[in-house]
Amino acid sequence: MHVSGAQPYDVVIGRRLLGELPALLGENVRRVLVICTEAMTTSGNAVREDLAAQGYEAMVAEIPDAENGKSIDVAVFCWTVMGQADFTRSDAVVSVGGGATTDLAGFVASTWLRGIKVVHIATTLLAMVDAAVGGKTGINTAEGKNLVGTFYPPAGVLCDLVSLETLPKFDFVAGLGEIIKCGFIADPRILELIEADPVGIVERRGAFASGDAGEDVVLELIERSVAVKASVVGVDLTDVGQREILNYGHTFAHAIEHVERYSWRHGAAVSVGMVFAAELARLAGRLPDDVVDRHRAILTSVGLPVTYRGDKWDQLLTAMRRDKKTRGDLLRFVVLDGVAKPARLEGPDPALLAAAYAEVSEGAVTSRAISL
Repeated sequence: MHVSGAQPYDVVIGRRLLGELPALLGENVRRVLVICTEAMTTSGNAVREDLAAQGYEAMVAEIPDAENGKSIDVAVFCWTVMGQADFTRSDAVVSVGGGATTDLAGFVASTWLRGIKVVHIATTLLAMVDAAVGGKTGINTAEGKNLVGTFYPPAGVLCDLVSLETLPKFDFVAGLGEIIKCGFIADPRILELIEADPVGIVERRGAFASGDAGEDVVLELIERSVAVKASVVGVDLTDVGQREILNYGHTFAHAIEHVERYSWRHGAAVSVGMVFAAELARLAGRLPDDVVDRHRAILTSVGLPVTYRGDKWDQLLTAMRRDKKTRGDLLRFVVLDGVAKPARLEGPDPALLAAAYAEVSEGAVTSRAISL
C-alpha cells in the first residue's frame, strides 16, 4: 500500500517479509542499526544476521520494553552506538517491534545528522495500523507523552503477519482499539466487519497469521486501517489540518497513560478516550445516543475497556491541558457529528468536560440510564 506526500513510501503487508527489506533501504546504505526491545532480541538478531548475510554492516541496540524505551536517555544510548560506529547520512535505522519502538527509532533516525533513513518492521497490530505508518516520532517526558518528537516519514514499513501468531491476546485486542477508531472517523465498513464476529476475530488471530484459509477478515481490517491513515497523512503530514482526526480519543487517552505512568496499553486508553469524546459530543448536542451506545458495544465486544477510575479528574485535566491540540488555554477535542463525520470541539465548558468524565467513570450510572 502506498503512502503519498512529499516523501512517499510503501507499506508492505504479508508474511516472512525480510526479503523486502533491502529494497526499502536502497542501494547506498552500508551500516544499519537494528533497534528492538529486550523482549524482541531474537527477532532483532535474526534481522541483523539476515542483513549481514546480504553485505550490510549491521548491529543491534536493545532498548527497554514499551513506553520505558521512549526516553531521552534511551535516545542518547542509540546515538552513542551510532557515533561509535561512524554512522553517516547514507546509513540507516531499522526498528523491530511495536509502537513504542517505532516511535523511538524514528526519533533517533530523524535527529541523527538531521535525518537518516528508517524502516519499520511492525510486529504488533497497533504498530501495523498506527504507529509505524504516518511519520510521527516521539519520546516521553515527565510532563506527558510524545511531547518531544518530529514528523519524519520512514523509507518503508513491513507488516509481517506471522508475528500476530504469537502476539499476546490483549496486545492484539489493544491494536483493535486503533482499528475501531479508523472505523468511527472514516470507514464504517471496519465497524461492520468487527460487529459481525468480534469474538472470532480475536480468538482466531493465530490461525489467520499462519495463513489458514478463510481468516482474511483481519487482513482486510489492517488494509482498511492503513488506507485511512495513508489517505490522511498523505495530504497533512504535520498536523495542521485534517490529520488531527486521527487523534480521536487520544486527548483523554494520553492523559490516562500519563496518570497511570504508562502501565496502560495505548489501545486500551484510546478505547476509553473514544467513549469520553463520544459522551462529550453527545452532551454538546452533536452526537445521537445510538452512536455513543455503538462505541460502548463494539469496544466491549472485543474486550476493550470503556470506563476509568472516577477519582483522578484533576490530574487528567492537567494532563489534557498539555495535549498537542491545545492552543494556549483552549482545550480542543476531536469529536464526531456522526459515524465517519469527524469534527472539532474547541473550549468546551468545564462542566461539560466533568459530565463526560462522570459518564466514563467506573461504576457510573449514565444520565441516559437515570432518565429511563
